[in-house]
Amino acid sequence: MDNENAVLFKETFFDKIFKPEIITLENGHTVRRRRSRTPFIVIGLVLAIVWALKMTGFDMMTIVSRFSKMLDLLKKIFQPNWAFFPKVIDPLLDTVKMSILGTVIGCAIAMPVAILASSNINRSAVIVSVFRFILALIRTLPTLVIALVCALIFSLGTFSGTVAIAIFTFGVVSKMLYESIETIDMGPFEAMEALGANKFQAFWSACVPQILPVYLSHCLYCFEMNIRASAILGYVGAGGLGITINERIGWRDYESLGMVLLTLFIVVAFIEFFSAYLRKKLS
Repeated sequence: MDNENAVLFKETFFDKIFKPEIITLENGHTVRRRRSRTPFIVIGLVLAIVWALKMTGFDMMTIVSRFSKMLDLLKKIFQPNWAFFPKVIDPLLDTVKMSILGTVIGCAIAMPVAILASSNINRSAVIVSVFRFILALIRTLPTLVIALVCALIFSLGTFSGTVAIAIFTFGVVSKMLYESIETIDMGPFEAMEALGANKFQAFWSACVPQILPVYLSHCLYCFEMNIRASAILGYVGAGGLGITINERIGWRDYESLGMVLLTLFIVVAFIEFFSAYLRKKLS
């Protein structure tokens, strides 16, 4: 084997176990070709799937045997009780109000925190690390868990749901925003500082115009998510449609449940369409 091929070929741990194939070329030189890893990847995936099926107790026959019950349930849901619609309006409005207020509060707090967590704006590695750790900690908590804790602290009701949505929005928007800030062109910012502007003035004049469309897009995206998330916060006592959904399921009133879900679907679809239109304009 020539020395050039020996230098170019870096042996890995896999190559030490499964020796590469030696191929002799027509010119008499030899090269080493790695063994394909595809069979081992496939075998690993199969073993992982088998292990997951065994641990979760997944049984396809159970799904097949109860498929007719699922169809009966869906049949009742897709026959909504239109007379129940007036009782949906108030909790639906609570859900929308929780989402709007929680999104506004969370997005407003996210902007300064995202700036402090951006390594190209904030040169203090300690402060950047602290804020990123806090944001990572917030994002690990599901919205329902946050709402449950808020309900225990602030009592049951839409106020707890609003606080939970604000915390969730703060964590998500801050994370996406500081990553966006770290990708902007820092030339104008440095030029403003060289002319005597302080960091706030330089950031406001040079960076805000670059990140504002992205920031608004992140806010609209979180508002879409919050509409869906706030619909189930009632399960932990945070108000909104979740309480109505839980009640209808508990009473086996699937026709009224269908009316709730249909109303929620229409509202979410309209908001997503309107949000997508605004994001397109911003981009």
